[in-house]
This record gives sequence, C-alpha cells and structure tokens, in this order.
Amino acid sequence: MRTTTLGTDGPLTSVQGLGCMGMSDFYAAAEPERDRSLATLARAHDLGVVHFDTSDMYGSGANEELLGAFFAGSSGRREKTLLATKFGIDRNAAEGERGVRGDAAYVRAACDASLKRLGTDVIDVYYMHRRDMAVPIEETVWAMAELVKAGKVRYLGLSEVTAAEIRAAAGIHPIHAVQAEWSVFARDIEASVLPAVREVGAALVAYSPLGRGFLSGKFAGFDDLPDGDFRRNQPRFVGDNGRANAELLAPLRDIAAAHGATPAQVALAWVHGRTKADHLPVVPIPGTTNPDRLLENAAAADLALTADEIAALEPIAGRVAGDRYAEMTLTHNDRA
Repeated sequence: MRTTTLGTDGPLTSVQGLGCMGMSDFYAAAEPERDRSLATLARAHDLGVVHFDTSDMYGSGANEELLGAFFAGSSGRREKTLLATKFGIDRNAAEGERGVRGDAAYVRAACDASLKRLGTDVIDVYYMHRRDMAVPIEETVWAMAELVKAGKVRYLGLSEVTAAEIRAAAGIHPIHAVQAEWSVFARDIEASVLPAVREVGAALVAYSPLGRGFLSGKFAGFDDLPDGDFRRNQPRFVGDNGRANAELLAPLRDIAAAHGATPAQVALAWVHGRTKADHLPVVPIPGTTNPDRLLENAAAADLALTADEIAALEPIAGRVAGDRYAEMTLTHNDRA
C-alpha cells in the first residue's frame, strides 16, 4: 500500500484506511463475529492498510475495546498504526441531556476513556465527531489542543463541519484531517468544505466512500438489508429511492467490466483520484468485516480511471434520490 501524509506537515499514513465501525455497530442486528473482525484487522496490517478509524460511540465503546484487544495481542502493531478515534456523540446521555457534547470537561473525560479502552498512551488523530452547537467551536478545539500539550493526542481532526468551522478551528490549533462523506453518490463538500480543507493544509478523510455499501452493487435497497441494519431507516435505501438509486450504478458496472474490476473498486478509485484532481491528500476509509473484501478494497488504490470514465461518473451524484441521513441536523449541510 502506498503512503501519503495526513495534511501538508502531518503523519505518514496509508493512502487507504479501514473504517472499523461495522465491526461493532449499525450494519447488522448483532455484532459481527469477533474472530473475523480481528482477522480483518490483521489482514489490513499485513497489506499495509495501517490507518484505523474508530469512535467512542461505535458500539458505545465496544469498537475501541476491540482495537485495544487487537493491539494487545499483536506485538509491535500499535506502533505501526495511525490510530484515529472521535468524541462528541454521547449515546449514554440521559433523557433531557444533550446527546452531542463539546465542552472542555467532556472532551478531557472522553479522551481519557478512549485511551483506556484502546489500551494506548496516545491517540494519533483525535476528531471532534460532531459539532456541539451549544459550545463555541473555539472552546472545543482549545480543549483538544490541551490534550496535544499533555501528550495524550498527536494530531487533531474534525468531522461533518462547515468551511467556516474549519477555518475557526484552524485559528486555534493546526487541523490535520477533516472527515466527511465523499463518494460518487455524495459530493456536497466540493462547493465550500473542500477548498477550506485545502486552505488550512489538512487532508480529507472520506468516510462511506462506497455509499454505505450501496456502490458495491451487492444490494439494491431496503429489502436486501438485514433486520437491525441502520440503513433500513436511511432515505437513500428506502422504497422508490432505493430502486431509483440502484439504476444509477450502471456506469460503475460498465467501467468495472472494462478493467476486470468490481463496482466497489471503481467507486474507490474515483475517490483516490481526487487527490490529484483537488491537490490535497484524500484518504478513503471503507469499512468491512471480511478479510477478502478488504483485499478487494485495497487493490482499488492502484486502479486509475480514464478521463472518459470519470466523466461518465460525473452526473451520478446530482441524480441521487434521498438525503444522506434520515435526520440531517448533525451534519455540515444543516449549518452551511
């Protein structure tokens, strides 16, 4: 796996990472088999995919604990991993309390809890997962900067933020990564967020680069999803939206056939290609719990699309039916 830097002066990272959320939460009624998840993490490391992304809210801490167990059982792997986690979404908030928090006391407590679950002394990249609108972003980032000074965190990141929030945060402390949904299905960040990321010298870490699996072509909407899968409540997968969006995958299939590749590889290759097109590091973090699927995803880092193929994919995002989430108030779109 090739490497890049996370921002203009940031740490070295693999050009593709691994989103670990699905190993503990959201994509099925029950947690996937633990041994298979651990095998996937090991396969990733062996392939050079050493950028692992998690959050304290995935499985209410279970995902961080899984990674902690992986590192504890694998001598030397923690030191070779760029480990990223997040704070800000409090799934344990009592009724009537805020479910998103960015106050300084919470930031400090969340970091300490994550360090314990991960079994590490330092977090390589610490993200504000969502913006707490009751707290000035400057206060939140100041608290994050204090963690850097304390040696608990190395680099700071932001997730689902506006261009103005990126600039305000960078005025307090260097920001090395901005995480946003980006794929041939979701391109709203290109108008203002992407220029701000480039302006502050950060990298764009693209989550859901496969459209939550939809771009793989392996399911066609709501009816193909297991019970308990959170996508059953997402507008893009429901009813007429799901059926209409499935029709948009034809160009990916055609391009995949021409390359002897898969639609998922074409979708990932499009994201990888944005590094050159947009003049900044772009690191997609597709998730999987399957070691074989991980190998397929990793191979996409070396797939180059032609100008004509990129042009064929260009109209797709504008034709997608339905919002990214059923509730958009915690996304940058709601504040843009």
